[in-house]
Amino acid sequence: MNKTEKAIYKQRAEVLKAIAHPIRLAIVDLLAGGEKTVGLIVRRVGSTQSNVSKHLSLLKHCGIIDDRKIGLNRFYYLKIPCVKQFSVCVIETVKARHKQLYRS
Repeated sequence: MNKTEKAIYKQRAEVLKAIAHPIRLAIVDLLAGGEKTVGLIVRRVGSTQSNVSKHLSLLKHCGIIDDRKIGLNRFYYLKIPCVKQFSVCVIETVKARHKQLYRS
């Protein structure tokens, strides 16, 4: 593997690490339904604003999400829509491994 390939794999691993946390997964799933304010995200994931802000910052740094400010509100949204499909793939993988958890 050459230097460029190593750098690309490192960047890919950083993106996967950024998603690989229960709160960040919840944020990505929440934002898959459209942009949300920080306050709504905090309420939905059940954590503190400080903690959620750290997770949002990490996701933004990796390029997964972005935000826009309107007045006093900051709205977060998925910058890379394909993350939704990846999330569905992860869910299907978990379902296949743990069928008893997902019985209808």
